[in-house]
Amino acid sequence: MQHTGQATGLGMTKTERVRAALRGEPVDRPPICFWHHFRPAGSGLRQAEETYSFFVEKFDLDIIKVMPDIPYPFPRRSIRQPEEWLLLEPLNPARSRFFRERVVTVRELRKRVGNDTPIIVTVFSPWTEILHFATSPQQALEHAERFPTLLHEALATVAENLRLHLQDIIDAGADGVFFALQGCTSSVMSREHYRALARPYDLFALQGARDGWLNVLHIHGERDLFIDDVLDYPVQVLSWSDRLAGPSLAEMRQKTPKTLMGGWHEFGPLSNGPEDAIRAEAEDAFRQTGGRGWILANGCSVPDDTDERWLYSARRIAETLTSVPSA
Repeated sequence: MQHTGQATGLGMTKTERVRAALRGEPVDRPPICFWHHFRPAGSGLRQAEETYSFFVEKFDLDIIKVMPDIPYPFPRRSIRQPEEWLLLEPLNPARSRFFRERVVTVRELRKRVGNDTPIIVTVFSPWTEILHFATSPQQALEHAERFPTLLHEALATVAENLRLHLQDIIDAGADGVFFALQGCTSSVMSREHYRALARPYDLFALQGARDGWLNVLHIHGERDLFIDDVLDYPVQVLSWSDRLAGPSLAEMRQKTPKTLMGGWHEFGPLSNGPEDAIRAEAEDAFRQTGGRGWILANGCSVPDDTDERWLYSARRIAETLTSVPSA
């Protein structure tokens, strides 16, 4: 059964609701999205089926988020010697099976849901991919310090591959990307290193999504995020673990006019219950934002084995958030 995207209250479609949130306008209720990982075994059609089942059939969420479960086509934790960074080569996204399968996912989902449901695709930033290719983050940073030309060449190659891939994703029917940054925290590297090694390639790769209207920047980490260094990225929405890493939604609202995405602790009540605590976090987030310019979501993926009764509870609670709850 395919949902129409209609809701109670003002009768907004999901796309209308999300677009209104991006403009900071009133909504019948806040847009809602939550997610975890799937196991599509490299198949774009299977990923579309798993994604459709979760986001549409089970929970009728306002945004479909394609997870990064078909990875960048390079072995994880494989680079040991500095010269092995030269193994990273330019890719033709149309010929790369893994990039192509992601596009298959988007096309299949768009065919199923029509235009009333936004679709975004999770893509890791170039530096995030580099961190995944090295045997450890420390090794990547060491190589960057000792062999900067090799690392910058690798980053430029990955950034161009991702730029082309993001453009393909948008052309296939996605409304934007969920661009995930790892290493954007002092627990991994210094601010100076991030600005030199990551930021230029983030911005270059994001050029591929410039035609998207729902681009989300996700700053990943559990503490000490370099939030202020990425507020000017060309995206419409900011996502981070507001309950775990901070800053709070209210603090972030003072920093930026961009739409905020968060409110639920990914390892808290949303994944463990009880329902009253799920409601309490959602209502607190509503108070912090006034219910405008905000998408109700988890800070990052909930555990894959989360008991779905808590997710069903969260979905029901979202329908009740039609005005600012009293303290």
